[in-house]
Amino acid sequence: MLLKVRRNMPLALAVLALMVLILAPFYWIFTSSVKEPQEIIARHPTLFPQSFTLEHYDKLLNHSPFPTYLRNSLIVALGTMIITVVLATLAAYGLYRLRFPGRQMMFRVILITYAFPGVLLLVPMYDMMSRLGLVDRLLALVIVDVTLAAPFAVWMLQAFFRTIPQELEEAAALDGATRLGIIVRILLPLAAPGVAAIAIFAFITSWTEYIFSSILIVSEANRTVPVGLAGIIGQYQVDWGLLLAGATATALPVLVLFGLVGRNFVEGLTAGAVR
Repeated sequence: MLLKVRRNMPLALAVLALMVLILAPFYWIFTSSVKEPQEIIARHPTLFPQSFTLEHYDKLLNHSPFPTYLRNSLIVALGTMIITVVLATLAAYGLYRLRFPGRQMMFRVILITYAFPGVLLLVPMYDMMSRLGLVDRLLALVIVDVTLAAPFAVWMLQAFFRTIPQELEEAAALDGATRLGIIVRILLPLAAPGVAAIAIFAFITSWTEYIFSSILIVSEANRTVPVGLAGIIGQYQVDWGLLLAGATATALPVLVLFGLVGRNFVEGLTAGAVR
């Protein structure tokens, strides 16, 4: 027993160090968001808050445009997640179940999209959105975020669709089920972990996207959270309390989403890696 403990000790220490490395920034942001302004900018930082205040959150929610930024980000992220799941499901099914000329080439083209930095699409995307009259519209961000998330989502779902026996689809087809019915009633329930994984991936991709949001959105009324928080940083001074409170509030939707379907997300990633 003692020998087993000694063998597992380096692994346990490594996991503990990784947890501290990951959780420490979140702890620092949250605890600093409830500190008095003088304590936040003190020369000697405090690990545990010596003061407690909610004035930063009151200012964030009642005296700043942050609620508008939050609403815009939720609209864009949820729209991106729903559209990505629908498109990726149909595309993955078409690529890995249907036989048509150029299928393998199309799959390679989908993967090649991740070989180039997304910033290369900035100028052509702006030109296209300008021609369509979508500049300073949330719909433009949804289109861009779906473009960024969908290729990986299609690749992710292929691991699940390949493990589902084709005999199930054939049996459903004999019972009169349509292609769409087979996808909705058979494939999606069996591939639920993969669907949850791409849903979370699409949500986070949209929630944290900054470059396209800062270029395609002009008015403050349509800004998303990343761009809005960047605007808090002034040229000569920074309201650190407001910025930290905003960072904490920004992380909450992602934490809630992980709390609801995080188990399926991890299962989806591991299953996709093994299969």
